[in-house]
Amino acid sequence: MMTDHQKAQIIKLRADGNGYGKIAKSLGISLNTVKSFCRRNDIGSNFSVEPALAFTGETTCCENCGQPIRQIEKQKKKRFCCDKCRNAWWNNHLDQVKRKAVYHFKCLHCGKEFHVYGDKRRKYCSHACYIADRFKAGGGNA
Repeated sequence: MMTDHQKAQIIKLRADGNGYGKIAKSLGISLNTVKSFCRRNDIGSNFSVEPALAFTGETTCCENCGQPIRQIEKQKKKRFCCDKCRNAWWNNHLDQVKRKAVYHFKCLHCGKEFHVYGDKRRKYCSHACYIADRFKAGGGNA
């Protein structure tokens, strides 16, 4: 069984670019123990120890669930605690979405004017108008 100190040493030595054999020899443990620990913890040869995050000391609340969020230095201020909360909030506040790709058309079948977000190739206001025009069922007043 490895100690926490040995685990920390493996992480440090691996971050310095040492191989499994060298680490095993320097710590006096089995080569396979080092290999399995590194693989289980996804510590590859390109592994580097991430610097600790610097927090600003400011804490805000998630706009969706109210959970506290610690703000990180030199980063954009976080409004949501997770993607789930971000998506839920925006889906409930569609009126605040600044849509840039809104297109206005006149239906080729019925002549009704309609607007749609995101698809500038639309020709019909509905699937029913598309079917009617495509298969000439009923004819339109276009």
